[in-house]
Amino acid sequence: MSKKIFILLGHPDNDSFNFTLASEYERGAETGGHEVRRMNLGEMKFDPILHHGYRTIQELEPDLLSFQENVRWCDHFVIFYPSWWSTMPALLKGLIDRAWIPGFAYKFTGEFTWIKLLKGRSARMIVTSDTIPLAQRIIFGDTTNELRNGALWFAGFGPIRVKKFGYLKHFNTTGRRERIKKKVFNMGKQAK
Repeated sequence: MSKKIFILLGHPDNDSFNFTLASEYERGAETGGHEVRRMNLGEMKFDPILHHGYRTIQELEPDLLSFQENVRWCDHFVIFYPSWWSTMPALLKGLIDRAWIPGFAYKFTGEFTWIKLLKGRSARMIVTSDTIPLAQRIIFGDTTNELRNGALWFAGFGPIRVKKFGYLKHFNTTGRRERIKKKVFNMGKQAK
């Protein structure tokens, strides 16, 4: 069954392995007959700082409005990013801070209750790191919690699948990178 897939490259640098992986996923999704839209974080123009918290919603720049429209449009949302200091890059966090706002992603109905406005969509997070994923988990805990649970689950996404590729800097062989690219291509083809 064909899906509408929105790919976000959450690495601010297009000259990165994350860019390559996002391109492989996109190629796989198109090969699988899926409809694809893509945005690259480093090409987006917006102020990543939430100057007044959510007390006053800042006017959204055109790229943030396009991001929101793509999230609403999709059946499946795929985010590629590197783990830096055991979290997402600051610019990706700024995107979530600015665009994942009340009325778009959620609506509070009480002190501890809310409506998940983005229900009915699945998500895939593909995270790269220079650390072995198991070692990172043991030492630092779950490094995907802010995005997986704090943003995606909170807004209604499910299921949310996470795939981590680690130890990239220290075990950087062409053969290994090709195997990772093939795995990501197949994820795209299957819309997973």
